[in-house]
Amino acid sequence: MNVDGERLREDIEANASFGGIDVEEGQGRTVFAGTEPNRRARDRFVERLEQAGLDVRVDPVGNIAGRWSPPGADGKPIATGSHLDSVPEGGIFDGPLGVYGALEAVRTIQNAEIEPTHPLEVVCFTEEEGQRFAGGTLGSSVAAGSRSVESALQLTDDTGITLETALSEIGYNGTDRVDAAAWDAWVELHIEQGERLETADVPVGVVTTITGITHCEVTIDGEANHAGTTAMDERADALSAAGEFIVEFERIARERSSAEGTAVGTVGTINAEPNATNIVPGRVEMSLDIRSIEYDSIDEMVDRARRSLDRIATERSVTTGFEREFDVRPVSMDERCREVAHSACEAAGIETLEMHSGAFHDTMHVASVTDGGLLFAPSRDGVSHSPREWTDWNDCSVATQALAETLVSLAT
Repeated sequence: MNVDGERLREDIEANASFGGIDVEEGQGRTVFAGTEPNRRARDRFVERLEQAGLDVRVDPVGNIAGRWSPPGADGKPIATGSHLDSVPEGGIFDGPLGVYGALEAVRTIQNAEIEPTHPLEVVCFTEEEGQRFAGGTLGSSVAAGSRSVESALQLTDDTGITLETALSEIGYNGTDRVDAAAWDAWVELHIEQGERLETADVPVGVVTTITGITHCEVTIDGEANHAGTTAMDERADALSAAGEFIVEFERIARERSSAEGTAVGTVGTINAEPNATNIVPGRVEMSLDIRSIEYDSIDEMVDRARRSLDRIATERSVTTGFEREFDVRPVSMDERCREVAHSACEAAGIETLEMHSGAFHDTMHVASVTDGGLLFAPSRDGVSHSPREWTDWNDCSVATQALAETLVSLAT
């Protein structure tokens, strides 16, 4: 089997034109679910699936699946794919490499005249990035049965438009079913969005675990007062209290990371009120992002952050609130998929590296209902969600070859 790297590049570059943006460096795109650029990207993808002889279906939340069923393929399907939506001003590889790499892997198997005993299915999930509806991985959550079709369709964007309306407007409110539980196995190809593969000079990562994520909302209420007439020892400064908490939370995350290398913690947003130069801040709202492949580490960081906030409240005479609003446990990749990926790549002369994923992927939902695997391609300088996101074309081809070898091993 030999992947056609030029054909893969043509597909990714053509997709990059949909929602393309003008940037000083790199190549960027903005493609939200249910928008005109999303429609154009979907239309081309469906066209390419049909050209490859795949039978295409679309489900009610816009998930697209193309199935190749060669003669004698009577087993449960082996599925692969990713997403075509993007973050604002994102790059051209995050998602599309997995979608078009999946299609190219199937075309490569077809060209080699290999006849698998399982059908192969190429999938594009709706709204992985969560920039318009829900918080991300929407389509895969429906396909895996963790979110109902009805609840998904009633989700609204910032203007009040429902997902159902948005999909109807672009012609992708289908009536077929994409059921992840019906697949024998699933393997997603994605860019790493980190530097480990590049640093190790290894072309393919085999993911062991997708990180767990907790989001917490922190509030600090002090007393807004005149910046010139309020003595320093009479203040209940919410922003100063927040600053102390942020520094301590960073220390907590660093200590946990030293003990368990995948743990990270981030204060991602901060809003201060009344946000005026000459007023002592009276209220601060912050959001925390805590991640690790060890759920105990997440719990420990949450507990220490809460206790730190309680101490600061007492010492600084402020009132605090702490809510754990979003919580997803780590997800392990299936041992069968991992072993097959390593063995298939070794047989093809492709070096692999085991690693965890620090980011969400559709695979985390799919892996809850079938055997799931996740492969990574190198990211230059670890940059992603940016027009400077880049994966060398040869790396795209090698990673797609690894995907094709893995799919053949699973499907024959």
